[in-house]
Amino acid sequence: MWNYSEKVMEHFLKPRNVGELEGANAIGETGSLSCGDALKLYLKVDENERIIDASFMTFGCASAVASSSALTEIIKGMTLDDAAKITNDDIADYLGGLPKEKMHCSVMGQAALKKAIANFRGIQILEKPGDMVCECFDVTDLEIIDAVKNNGLENTEDVTNYLKAGGGCGKCLDRIEEIVHKTMASMETSSAAD
Repeated sequence: MWNYSEKVMEHFLKPRNVGELEGANAIGETGSLSCGDALKLYLKVDENERIIDASFMTFGCASAVASSSALTEIIKGMTLDDAAKITNDDIADYLGGLPKEKMHCSVMGQAALKKAIANFRGIQILEKPGDMVCECFDVTDLEIIDAVKNNGLENTEDVTNYLKAGGGCGKCLDRIEEIVHKTMASMETSSAAD
């Protein structure tokens, strides 16, 4: 059993803002039902780009439900510009932390929020930059490199815990390991040069 904070358990057992939001004018979806967790985030945004209501529907574990519930609580009342600055770490911190193996749930919330904001603004999110590595969870090499550099990830398991990449069919595990090693080597070379 995972060691969840009281706040995670509270948001899992009594999630806030669950269900389809009537009058939603922004929707963001992420994840994959076929490979695991999935999230659909609904926003109701006013003419000043302020989020006046938010709700979610999710398929996943306790951390996925809690992260989605927390996200809706965090962003209500924010402008879209302020909400766009929310990171997955902000979601995890709001919950009193998440086990490292469950950080991908907060990443999913951040991704759905970005998509909902783009949806409201009529911006089509085109194909992600970089090469697709994990098709199950739509994760590119650039996302893995960024996660390794900014979050101290050191191995394939860390990447799977953080981004869920490699957590589906597993065909990409060797590629993820290669990217982690190259990124870490690049970081060591860079810090040695300083």
